[in-house]
Amino acid sequence: QPQPHTSHLDHRPTSKMSTPEAAAAAADPAIAELTDQIAKLGVSIAEAKQAKKPKEEWDPLLKEMLALKVECKAKTGQEYGPNKEEKKPKGNDSQEASDKNKEKRAKKAAEKAAKEEKKRKQREERERIQREKLEKLKSAANEDWSHVFGDAPMIQSATKSEEGVNRWTRIEALSKEMEGKKVLVRGFLHTARGVGKGAFVLIRSSLYTVQCVAFESKDIPSAMIKYMNGVPVESIVDVYGTLTVPANPVEGATQSQVEVQVEKFHCVHKATAAMPFQMEDACRPDLVKETDVGAYDHEANASAEGGRVGQETRLDHRWIDLRTPANQSIFRVQSMVCTLFREYLLSQNFMEIHTPKLLSGASEGGADVFTLDYFGKPACLSMSPQLHKQMAAACGGFERVFEIGPVFRAENSNTRRHLCEFTGLDLEMAIVEHYDEVLDVLGDLFVYIFDGLTEKCGQEIQRVKEQHGFEDLKYLKKTLKIDYATGCKLLREAGVDQGDYDDLSTENEKKLGDIVREKYDTDFFIMDKYPLDVRPFYTMPDPNNPKLSNSYDVFIRGQEILSGAQRVHEPELIEERARAWGIEVETIASYVDSFRNGALPHGGGGIGLERVVMLYLGLPNIRKSSMFPRDPRRISP
Repeated sequence: QPQPHTSHLDHRPTSKMSTPEAAAAAADPAIAELTDQIAKLGVSIAEAKQAKKPKEEWDPLLKEMLALKVECKAKTGQEYGPNKEEKKPKGNDSQEASDKNKEKRAKKAAEKAAKEEKKRKQREERERIQREKLEKLKSAANEDWSHVFGDAPMIQSATKSEEGVNRWTRIEALSKEMEGKKVLVRGFLHTARGVGKGAFVLIRSSLYTVQCVAFESKDIPSAMIKYMNGVPVESIVDVYGTLTVPANPVEGATQSQVEVQVEKFHCVHKATAAMPFQMEDACRPDLVKETDVGAYDHEANASAEGGRVGQETRLDHRWIDLRTPANQSIFRVQSMVCTLFREYLLSQNFMEIHTPKLLSGASEGGADVFTLDYFGKPACLSMSPQLHKQMAAACGGFERVFEIGPVFRAENSNTRRHLCEFTGLDLEMAIVEHYDEVLDVLGDLFVYIFDGLTEKCGQEIQRVKEQHGFEDLKYLKKTLKIDYATGCKLLREAGVDQGDYDDLSTENEKKLGDIVREKYDTDFFIMDKYPLDVRPFYTMPDPNNPKLSNSYDVFIRGQEILSGAQRVHEPELIEERARAWGIEVETIASYVDSFRNGALPHGGGGIGLERVVMLYLGLPNIRKSSMFPRDPRRISP
């Protein structure tokens, strides 16, 4: 039979018999043995229950004990167990168990009461904080905080301070050496992010950004935090505060070594229209490198993959697209090209001129001109300042002239490198004995421009690379010059079908650029002696080969960026060449007549500014280097 657990064998179990039952047990040993077994089973069952053993383990013991109790009653005539008046005697085991249960219940009740008290105190604390917050908000609402935050009055030039523009610090000038100084900055609200009771905003001005931080305090009301986080992105804001140096550089800001602890925040002009695209998307790096030659599909470029913004969508909202760091950099590089072009030519005794863009005939005798009615007379927009710069340099006696101005071409060319309006960088100069004098100026001019861009636009070039990855332009300090026949020979050696007197296709020009880069380690070169039949009527023929001309093109990365030549300065030869081109001499009479009173031998060239920038920066589309491009499909914005 089951034995009690050894840990409870300090003494034998006491039988729970009434007095008559105990007397019978004392007289009959069999009854004593029976009651002893019942007691032992009771102890085992109690221990099993206390140990929380499954019922399956102790249920057989219970059944056995109940059977023994029935047998005991049959023999003694009484129920096994104490009399009612003897139940729960003081000091017995049952009393001890009851006392323990009371203790447990009392402990649980105390714990529950403690928890309830803790909850009550927490609730009261929350209510207190809420009351204080409401009181603070009520106080803030009653107080005028307009000097700290809010919409600034419209700037109508009503007043001006003594400091003027010097009150503001340019974001690009912010540095850790200014730590602790009070600064006032203005810019576009690039991003705004609320964190708890704080606001983190990124302010952008041109290429530069700085993080500005504000947290709720006695001087910064919660309404100001809410206002900062609620101003629409791309709004113009003024931020005043203390410049600090954070423990870690600020990711995503150009001025990563500093941040502004905001004390005042005002919106100068709020962006009210919905953004057509997000600036973050417009700034994403290109997924793949596009080709820079071939047709341009407007519809296909209306959208883009991978969260990017399509080229046509960008151009439809160009005023926003221009704000990206890459575009800010592209047009700063473009500006610098013009500056360096002007600087170098002025240093070489050139003079800047400005020629008319309204003409009575086609600039180069071609048909690709925009026509218009000029007070009842037919006229057109200039497709080149060619004729007038010749008049100025060779006939007017200025000898060396240049111009930066618009050029119009009515070519229905939907390609990646053509525009209907672009900026021309033109020059014309008198020569003494050979047109190589012009080529020397052109070679040195471009080296000056390339060196200047490297020196002055390093940061801008890097920002363009971040979005439109490209390799740095390779060029020689002494510009490479080859003739047309040599170029054709190099193509044929590479397996390309190219005749010495055939015009170069765009694809063959591109291929020649690759060959020259591999052979001469340069992306920039000049090629002269083009076939006469593929050049304008005013181009001087080659004296040694009537099929060739004293003309030249300049190439960057296998694409032409300048076309030029020695010009014909003999009136009779000009008329002869015009007739060969099918041009009515009467339409260019004033041009021809300008050479009848003496003209200096001369030459020059015309450069496409947008194409220079496009190819220098390795851009895949000339529309990226034209601020507001005009092509056969686009005439706005």
